[in-house]
Amino acid sequence: MDHIMETSGLRKSYKGNVVVNDVNIHVPKGSIYGFVGPNGAGKSTVMKMILNLIRPEAGEVRLFGEKVTGQSCEIFKRVGSIIENPYFYEKMTARQNLDLHCDYMGFPNKERIDEVLQMVDLQNAERKQVRHYSLGMKQRLAIARAILARPEFLILDEPVNALDPEGIREMRHLFQQLNQEEGTTIFISNHILSEVDLIADTIGIIQHGNLLAELPIEEIHKHQAEYISLQVDDAAHAAALLEQMGVTNFSVLDKEFIRIYDPDISGKILSKTLIENGVGLESLGRSQDTLEDYFFQLTENGK
Repeated sequence: MDHIMETSGLRKSYKGNVVVNDVNIHVPKGSIYGFVGPNGAGKSTVMKMILNLIRPEAGEVRLFGEKVTGQSCEIFKRVGSIIENPYFYEKMTARQNLDLHCDYMGFPNKERIDEVLQMVDLQNAERKQVRHYSLGMKQRLAIARAILARPEFLILDEPVNALDPEGIREMRHLFQQLNQEEGTTIFISNHILSEVDLIADTIGIIQHGNLLAELPIEEIHKHQAEYISLQVDDAAHAAALLEQMGVTNFSVLDKEFIRIYDPDISGKILSKTLIENGVGLESLGRSQDTLEDYFFQLTENGK
């Protein structure tokens, strides 16, 4: 498989604490790679090492097949990025900031500025000084700057932070458009797991600096079991009744919620049995494991 970015054995520590430990990432060309993990898991540190903003203690990064070194300047002209909190010249307008970025990147096509402002819905605020922008507007401007020079590879660290639900949906569609229509490979971190599930085709899960899993999203979907979700007033009593019914593949989540991993069971018979035996049934529904379920199962085991 052709990989646009790979890391091997990446390691970094601060003040004796290992924050990234032997991380091996493989980003297929043309993919959207979702990089997920709890706060403090090492996501931003990995991304900074990919961009050569900090140097790893061990291991290496390869971009477009080339090893990244201190002299790798030209290669980063093919990369767009947002890392942590983006900074701008606050007394300049959006257009002036983007114009300056064109000069910095050696990108001559300044007509592209109008295009990206339209893409992130800032065309009506482009002449306002950035210091008067809301956090959401600054985040949109950061995305505009990241995609301005038509990068082949986008590295986006929590790019929808500070956006409202409508803004998140708009940016999701923008990233999918860039990926599908322009062939841009995207490496994106996000703590909103449902959002990653909607956009990514490859997932990497990191915790305590260790990469716990890296696999195509279809593999996760294959293992996402269907289940019946029960909310009752007494889970212990309900569990005993389920065993009497011969149901064994179930999980008691807490005092109220039970999941039954046997979708062939009749909901009608189930509810009738519970109610006739004095269990208060609040709700019964069919559902399927999510990426969030997979994530928590993996990170719980990784503790």
